[in-house]
Amino acid sequence: MKVQDFIKKVQNKEIDIIEHINKVIEECKKINKEYHYLNNISEELALRQAEAIKKNPKGKLAGLPISIKDSICVKDVESTAGSKILKGYKPYFHATAVERAIKEGAIVIGKTAQDEFGFGGFSTNVGIDFDIPLNPFDKKRATGGSSGGAGGLTQKSSFAHIALGECTGGSIESPASFCGVFGLVPTYGRVSRYGLIDYGNSLDKVGPLGKNIYDCALMLEVISGYDTKDSTSINKEHESYTKYTNKEVKGIKIGVVKESFSEGVDKKVSTHVWNGIKKLETNGCNYKEISLPITMKYGVPAYYLLATTEASTNLAKYCGMRYGSAEELKGSFDEYFTNVRSKNFGKEAKRRIMLGTFARMSGFRDAYYIKAAKIRTLIIEEYKNALKNFDVLVTPTMPILPPTFEDLKKLTPLQDYMMDIMTVGPNLAGLPHLSVPVGFEKDLPVGMMIIGDHLDEGKLIQIGKEFNNN
Repeated sequence: MKVQDFIKKVQNKEIDIIEHINKVIEECKKINKEYHYLNNISEELALRQAEAIKKNPKGKLAGLPISIKDSICVKDVESTAGSKILKGYKPYFHATAVERAIKEGAIVIGKTAQDEFGFGGFSTNVGIDFDIPLNPFDKKRATGGSSGGAGGLTQKSSFAHIALGECTGGSIESPASFCGVFGLVPTYGRVSRYGLIDYGNSLDKVGPLGKNIYDCALMLEVISGYDTKDSTSINKEHESYTKYTNKEVKGIKIGVVKESFSEGVDKKVSTHVWNGIKKLETNGCNYKEISLPITMKYGVPAYYLLATTEASTNLAKYCGMRYGSAEELKGSFDEYFTNVRSKNFGKEAKRRIMLGTFARMSGFRDAYYIKAAKIRTLIIEEYKNALKNFDVLVTPTMPILPPTFEDLKKLTPLQDYMMDIMTVGPNLAGLPHLSVPVGFEKDLPVGMMIIGDHLDEGKLIQIGKEFNNN
C-alpha cells in the first residue's frame, strides 16, 4: 500500500493501527534476523504511539511507521551511531526531525544500522557488537552506506514506511542507489541537525529515503524548517514539497557532467543512467554535456580532509568521562583515554580520527585543512556557475553496481574513499540532491543522481517523479 493511501485509511479509521503496528514489528523482527537492518526495534515506543494515534488519528503522517538512522536521537531509545563506545546510551530528548515527524502522527519502529559514526560507504564499518546489513537483492552484497539499514529496510519492507537517514558525503545517496530506492539529501541547513550525533558539522544533513518520490517529498515537508536550537538552520518560509509531484518536467534544462562517465565508472551503470537521461529528454527536458573539472578532480581529497578534521574534534568528547563507554580509572589521563578509545572505536573510526588530527596539527594546518577549505570554495563556485545555465545537474550516483563483501575486502582505504567521487561534490557545496532508481543490471539496481541549486528541492522532486515505479 502506498504511503498516502495508508495515511488516509488511518485518518478515516479504516485500519486498526495497534493491530497493524504489531504486524509491522513482527515483520521487522523477521527481516532483521535475515538482513540485519535494525540495531534496535523500539516495540514499546511504537505500540505506545499507536495507542495515541488510535484515539486521535491526525497529522500528515498519521500512523505511518518510520525508521530512524542510529545516529539520530530518539528519546529513551538506544542511539549509538553504530558504535560500541555509545552502547547503552539513551537520549533524554528527540532530535528535532524526529520530534516533528512524531507531532504529525509518525510511529517510530526502530533505529537502523549504519557505519560507525557514518564512517563508510558500504555499512561494513559497523561497531563491534552490530551485524552488517545485507543487500535486499543479494545477501552477498553491500547495502551501501552509511545509512545502509535505512535503504535496505525501505526496499525490503512490505508495509508503508519512510526512513530518516543522514548524509555527510554520500550516506543517503549510496544506499538509495544500491537498494533501488529514492534518497533525498536537502540543502545544508534546510533540516535541523539538533539531536544528530555529529560526524562533520559543516556537512551533516538529515534526509528521507522512500519507495517513491512522494514519500521523500512528504517527509521533507514535515521535517524541514527553521529551528532555534540549531545555529546552522536556515530561516526560510516553509514549503509544500508534495505539490511538486504533480508538475511536468517539460522545458527543464539538464547539465550532464561528462567526467562522471569516465574511466573507473562501470559501463553498465553508465548505460542505465544515460537511459534515464534519455527518458527525461523524451518527456520534454533538454540536456547538454558540461564539465566540472575542479569538483571531479579535487572533491574526494578536499572532502576527506575537511570531514576527518571535523570528525576528530567531534569524537574527542568520547573519552570515557563525559560521554560513552568507560573503563577502570587508572594511569595518567592520556593512558586512560587511549585505553577507552582503543577498546571501543573501530578500525575506520581510528583511521579517520588520526587523519583529521594530523590535518589540523600545528605545522600542517595550512598545507592540508586550509588548502582543502579553499578548494571547497572553488567547488561551490563551479557548481553555482553551472547552475546559472541549467536547472539541475546529473551524474551516476555510484560508479559501480552493489559490490560483494569479498570484493570490498580487496579495496585499499583510498580505493574505498574514491567510491564517493560523485557524491562528495554536492555535499561539500551544501546543494540538495536526489538519487533515483533508473533500472536494473542482472537484478542489481542502478541509481542516478540529480543535483539542484540551494533551496531548490522542489525541482528535484519534480524530476524524480518521472522515475516512480521504475
